Amino acid sequence: MGRSGNASTRTRSALIGGDPRAYRDSLVALAIAALTSLVAGVTLAATTDTLEELPGLLLLVPASLAGKGNVFGTLGSRLGTSIHAGTFRLSGRLDSVVGSNVAAAMLLSLSLAVVVALLAKVVAIVFSISPTMSVADFIVVSAIGSLMASVVILVITLLLAGGSVRYGWDLDNVVSPLVTATSDVASLPALILAARLARVDVVTPVVATGLLVIAAVGLGWSLFARFEVLRGIVRESMPILVFAGLVDLVAGVTIEKRLESFLEFPVLLVLLPGFLGTAGALGGVLSSRLATKLHLGLIDPGPLPRGSGGAEIVRIFSLSVPIFVLAGVVAEFGGSLTDQASPGLTQVVSIAVLGGLLATSCVVFVAYYATITAVRFGLDPDTYGIPLVTSTLDFVGAFALILAIVAVGVA
Repeated sequence: MGRSGNASTRTRSALIGGDPRAYRDSLVALAIAALTSLVAGVTLAATTDTLEELPGLLLLVPASLAGKGNVFGTLGSRLGTSIHAGTFRLSGRLDSVVGSNVAAAMLLSLSLAVVVALLAKVVAIVFSISPTMSVADFIVVSAIGSLMASVVILVITLLLAGGSVRYGWDLDNVVSPLVTATSDVASLPALILAARLARVDVVTPVVATGLLVIAAVGLGWSLFARFEVLRGIVRESMPILVFAGLVDLVAGVTIEKRLESFLEFPVLLVLLPGFLGTAGALGGVLSSRLATKLHLGLIDPGPLPRGSGGAEIVRIFSLSVPIFVLAGVVAEFGGSLTDQASPGLTQVVSIAVLGGLLATSCVVFVAYYATITAVRFGLDPDTYGIPLVTSTLDFVGAFALILAIVAVGVA
């Protein structure tokens, strides 16, 4: 079986046992995600003028970050499962596992961005957020930003998969945090860059129409393509990704409604991407490992977590505290570096940890039950687990962050 088979043997033993390397790999990957979120946070905090000029843009932030995490985190999870099973072969052919997965990921990324843009306008109307950008503005910002970021994230995901085969990494431990980190770094700058296009009155409607047509044609082709793996991924993924995107938009409403608090202390905007990303990455790690163990028959999907499943949950809690402390420290450092107003280091770290523990409690519940429910209904837990966890965590995470801000007395 070559390198793929050797990687499968090495990582299988780590899955069965309590290998401390799994904790170390996850901790390092999560720390990298927390550190790199500084780029996204500083970008967001530095664009308060853009947020005010394009009302409704903040609605897209959780959906933009989570959308790429959902699509490419799921891609990484499926590739990780194929590595564990010894079936991974790096190939760009559409009739190969990797080729079909890559094509599906790019098609889903564009289609989801367009759908989320349309839903964003509807959500803004339903929740009385006015004024907002036009539908064309939403499509251009969401889809162009998504395409630019997706290329970067795809390359990183494939490099991680190749590295896991070559060096024996367990992809389940690193793909979700590092895809989250890449998404944070790539998505927000891409979103802000795309927002500049939305200000061009003549160009925007034409570009929006073109993107809408391309997304519709691409999605239609993929649903009836002769490539079974590609077709199956798109058909299974699109409904759950759209649902997840809607949940992310509601998370954006929660943040948009508290925009004044974030504008008063912009360091909280620096914290926002890292906080949401960390919560989602923790859920992604748990969901990926549970999905792989279920595929390999290493845990029993019972009504309550026990044995190896329970150990995975304990591991996630043990990872959460140091990582959320780091997220708070990084946010305060970024705020100081860019001269953003802050309530103080103690308050920022307290907000991050208190909100993080609330979010983590939800992580374990959603990740475990979403994964075993998928198995009970004969669905692929790799496809359903991560989007459900990440998007639920964006909503709960946004609410937990607001609750923590109020509890600490900042707003």
